[in-house]
Amino acid sequence: MKIALLTLGCKLNFAETATYERGFLAAGLEVVPWSEPADIYLINTCSVTATADSKSRNLIRKVHRVSPGARVVVTGCSGELRRAEIERIEGVSRVFGAKEKGLVVPETLSLAGLSDRRPEASDSPADSPVFPAFSAAESRTRAFLKVQDGCNNYCKYCTVPYARGESRNLPVAECVRNAERIAAEGVKEIVLTGVNTGDFGRTTGESFLALLQALDGVAGIERYRISSIEPNLLTDGIVDWIASGTKFQPHFHIPLQTGSDELLARMGRRYDTAFFADLLERVRGKMERPGAPKVFFGIDVMVGLPGETEGLFRETFRFIERVHPAFIHVFPYSRRPGTPAASMPGQVDEPTKKHRVAVLEELCRSLHEDFRAQNRGIRERVLFESTVHDGMMEGYTGNYIRIARPYDPALVNTLVDIVID
Repeated sequence: MKIALLTLGCKLNFAETATYERGFLAAGLEVVPWSEPADIYLINTCSVTATADSKSRNLIRKVHRVSPGARVVVTGCSGELRRAEIERIEGVSRVFGAKEKGLVVPETLSLAGLSDRRPEASDSPADSPVFPAFSAAESRTRAFLKVQDGCNNYCKYCTVPYARGESRNLPVAECVRNAERIAAEGVKEIVLTGVNTGDFGRTTGESFLALLQALDGVAGIERYRISSIEPNLLTDGIVDWIASGTKFQPHFHIPLQTGSDELLARMGRRYDTAFFADLLERVRGKMERPGAPKVFFGIDVMVGLPGETEGLFRETFRFIERVHPAFIHVFPYSRRPGTPAASMPGQVDEPTKKHRVAVLEELCRSLHEDFRAQNRGIRERVLFESTVHDGMMEGYTGNYIRIARPYDPALVNTLVDIVID
């Protein structure tokens, strides 16, 4: 029996799909590309924006048109938030919500008449408060390890707490075991993922720092990155420990959302711009030394939040210029039904959002060029990947600068000393 798996959205979704895939493979199913005929299609959906919801529904309908006799199984955030609507789509056999991720593999097998092929319990943890998951990149050099799920922040624009539930985490020991499984596959770098990763420990009484320290001792893993962490959760203790000489790289992805204190307060964010700017300054002061790599800061920025006037947008622009990150992930605010922001006055029209996205993307290009120039001449280590483009291979430095060189198979999945040019 053949199964195709389709994933929309975040790295967390991809990690979960990879874990479903291991379960189906263990049960003897053949995993095929979604463009090929299959008996079962598993679609892991996204609902972070209205566009993501629409893409999820359209993909379900497209799969059914292409293979009307196949069973279509749906999971993910859109499956949780739009469950009744998705269940009414022709061809959908089953929808799994946020608390049912551990049932995806065994119940899909039962649906297909293969209940006798259920994998071991460890491959289908139906009773776990957090669905354990990890995925290895196709290049086999980097893996994404899920350590946490859910969020209790309830920012005014966001549906994530409704889609993924309350903040909860896996025990440190289980995260370490999964990291060891990743290391056994020969992967050298792990990216820690979660919905609110820095909130780790809420359900087990452990701390995020304790997790980092335990993972640092896993043999075979040479580098770690933190995929995203709220600014108020990146503590001095964490930064001091990383700066002391660990496997964790000088690379942080920190959500800002807006550089306007007025909008930060209105949206229920838990910091102001002064705190954010001070955080970046403190991290740089602790981790940067003459002749050493500069710290890579990637920040999320949302344009077009309700009430974002042109003046408040310019505040955001000027603030980003001042704190000078290496990269900006820019996206337009999407009005999500059921959230407080959806009914707020001052909704921004789509053409204005599109223009503001373009303005910040141009700023991002300039900032990234500056960051690379600041690192020119500095010695760093690159983990090269197996992908080949026009005879060239690529890899990333510890502070996430992309380096290309002529393809050499001996360098794949190897850390190489280079001087950034």
